Amino acid sequence: MTDTGLIIDGVSMRFDLPNGSHVQALKDVSLRLGQGELMSVLGPSGCGKTTLLNILAGFLAPTEGRIVLNGHDVKGPDAERGMVFQQGALFEWMNVRDNVEFGPRMAGVPVAERRRTSDRLLEITGLKDFKDKMVFELSGGMQQRVALARCLANEPDVILMDEPLGALDALTREKMQGLVLELWKETGKTIILITHSVEEALLLGERLLVMAPRPGRIHKEYRLPFAEMGVGADLRTVKKDPEFARTRDEILNMIWEMEEEIMGRTEDA
Repeated sequence: MTDTGLIIDGVSMRFDLPNGSHVQALKDVSLRLGQGELMSVLGPSGCGKTTLLNILAGFLAPTEGRIVLNGHDVKGPDAERGMVFQQGALFEWMNVRDNVEFGPRMAGVPVAERRRTSDRLLEITGLKDFKDKMVFELSGGMQQRVALARCLANEPDVILMDEPLGALDALTREKMQGLVLELWKETGKTIILITHSVEEALLLGERLLVMAPRPGRIHKEYRLPFAEMGVGADLRTVKKDPEFARTRDEILNMIWEMEEEIMGRTEDA
């Protein structure tokens, strides 16, 4: 039987610079993520979070190690891995429904089938009444809903999210966090989310990775109850949990110490 899940096996990434020097962005990162798991990743600037996500997406090939998904090596971009960016990267000349149906249309999915898919996704993302609106007519939060629906329309096994809520105002961001949790539970997709917000990482990660900077590596992993607690619940109530506050302070102190170490290195140089 074919293995399911995502394996990051000894992944390193080195960028060679024109002046002959190099940057070791990642060093020997290894991890196994089961099907349907929700993982958040955070760490100080320069810890390789986005580099790791780009390798998982197939946009970059690691200099060492490999990525294995459902028993086969990842060699490049593929519809089995969907990406949601900080800015939706939507087609502004299309309306909402056409954006959501774009992937299935390119894959040759019959009209009736892709219409059923888009109807379902527009319903669960709260976009049903906006299906005929042009993208530029929507708020930032609504555009990110379109980006999520478009990603899900391709039926990926893994959803990769690079700071998808970072540009939103606080209230919209909280609503979108709740939507991500609902989609995770409803679809059973594996989700990996990069964020700079410790609170968001706690809310949107049943597994949470804290990465250390150059060379980027896993510093500590947490297994947390807050994502499960937050499904269909008031996220502000979840944040009031004493264990949430304790873990948040622990991680903030951890990252602060890393940032101070980075600043110390810079001053010494």
